[in-house]
Amino acid sequence: MPTTFCDELWTATAEIRSAIDKLPFLTGLGDGTLDREKFVYYLAQDALYLRDYARALASAAAKADRPQDIAFFAKSAHDAVVVESSLHQSNVVDVDAWTPSPTCTGYTSYLLSVAHTQGYPELAAAVLPCFWIYAEVGRGLLEQAGDLAAHPYGDWIATYADEEFEAATEHARQIVNRLADQADPATRARMRTVFTTASTWEWMFWDAAWRVESWPFGAAPAQGTECAK
Repeated sequence: MPTTFCDELWTATAEIRSAIDKLPFLTGLGDGTLDREKFVYYLAQDALYLRDYARALASAAAKADRPQDIAFFAKSAHDAVVVESSLHQSNVVDVDAWTPSPTCTGYTSYLLSVAHTQGYPELAAAVLPCFWIYAEVGRGLLEQAGDLAAHPYGDWIATYADEEFEAATEHARQIVNRLADQADPATRARMRTVFTTASTWEWMFWDAAWRVESWPFGAAPAQGTECAK
């Protein structure tokens, strides 16, 4: 079976993905020992992230060159705000009481910069890690967690380990592969760069949750730590 462009991207980011798998946040999430405060912090930041990620996905829909791509990215933008955010809102009392962390701000600013300054192939590659890495992390956590009904974070693990999310991830990969096959070498190089950069931001996002990252000097302090009852 010939090697695809996405196969190349996956191989190129092996070190980043290995580092993600070893993060204490994800280790604790898998075995259920993660401190609840860190989990709530993560969910609040992820909910804030998804709002701008949805904007990036909507931009991909606007840039798309095929009707089926428009439909896919538009639905993905909807799901990011409505479907996934419902999980966050059920665990965090008031997402709007929180301020985006430095890492959340940096990651979303990067994606929106790609959306506004680069083409459709680059944007499709930039939003792919949030599909692909989450699907892989969800699968790994599911294997580690076992019975999700008894797991304190089973609802989160189930969201990213299900077949529908895997199907969406495969669809996103197919789009990136097709665009790469049609692209010139310079565009393919930019696609590699944005995919690798976004993958690195994924590592940084979970690392920031473990550290409960806040803004230095009180520039934009994170707010809210209360868990939903």
